[in-house]
Amino acid sequence: ELLDQSDIDALLSAVESGDVETDDASVRIFSKRRKIDLENAEIRPYDFRRPERVSKDHMRALQTLHENFARHFGASLSSFLRLIVEVKVANCEQMTYGEFVAGLPNPTSYSVLEGETFEGQICLEISPLIMYPIVDRLMGGTNEKLFIPPRPMTVIEERLVQKIIERAIGALREAWSSVTDFQLRLASMEANPQIVQLVAPNEVVVVVGFEIKLANRAGTVNLCIPYKVIEPMVDQLDAQSWFAMGRRREGRPYAGAIEEQLDRAVVEVEARLAETTITLRDLMGLAPGDLITTDKPANEPVVLCVRGKKKFLCHMGQHRGARAIRVVRPVGPHDRV
Repeated sequence: ELLDQSDIDALLSAVESGDVETDDASVRIFSKRRKIDLENAEIRPYDFRRPERVSKDHMRALQTLHENFARHFGASLSSFLRLIVEVKVANCEQMTYGEFVAGLPNPTSYSVLEGETFEGQICLEISPLIMYPIVDRLMGGTNEKLFIPPRPMTVIEERLVQKIIERAIGALREAWSSVTDFQLRLASMEANPQIVQLVAPNEVVVVVGFEIKLANRAGTVNLCIPYKVIEPMVDQLDAQSWFAMGRRREGRPYAGAIEEQLDRAVVEVEARLAETTITLRDLMGLAPGDLITTDKPANEPVVLCVRGKKKFLCHMGQHRGARAIRVVRPVGPHDRV
């Protein structure tokens, strides 16, 4: 006997009111295993509109990989801005591209990065809360009472932000070097993320969120990687192969990055002629023409100090009309200087 629409509606209303008994369908589990402990079985909801295409193991590998990126990026920004910058991973999750774009502010700094060694594009979003303090720092400001303007970036500000993005690209290449050759270039920059169609709105993307702290300012940076970019690299993200490659390259990326930063470091040096002590009365009575004597012989070398630490013995002289010192030898443990 066929049911018409009125019969179906009456049956559904009777089920909802409890007049009709129904079988408990929650205990029916379909599995390849023949015997399942229904009491201890873990049942988790699954939304077919948001399929999780990246496994948990691969998500953990991606998070660990981008923790390395955060360290490289923080060191690069600290050197560039001459200020301590802390970068750390805040979250790593997968969602649809439409959900990712819907959660972004407008305007913002939305940069599309194009792969040179792989097909596809990824995007890097920098929050205005941290973007404008960085721009202010590069232009000589102190970030005190800085107003965050609700407008797109000017041409000059875009040029400065490009310098930050170039360092982010370098840090990404360094972090991904243990997995694949991850070469990127900046394709475009937009203020409104809604007009950038990186992938279809229902496509799955992996979003890695970072928190950046800069003196008294803090903000977020989001890295969005579509699944179609990650899919060819899934085998390389496997834990065993990834850690095996990491052991083969152990120390090399970090040594190169540390050496590069140290080579450009500036240290203060000073040459000390002699040291002595005087009373406070003599100090207050000093006048032009007064002579201060020391116990150090005139023919003994002066001490070259690096940031206050005595490092070398030197001779004073002159070079092309300017004061100069010639290094004789390092300070030894038995030198009384």
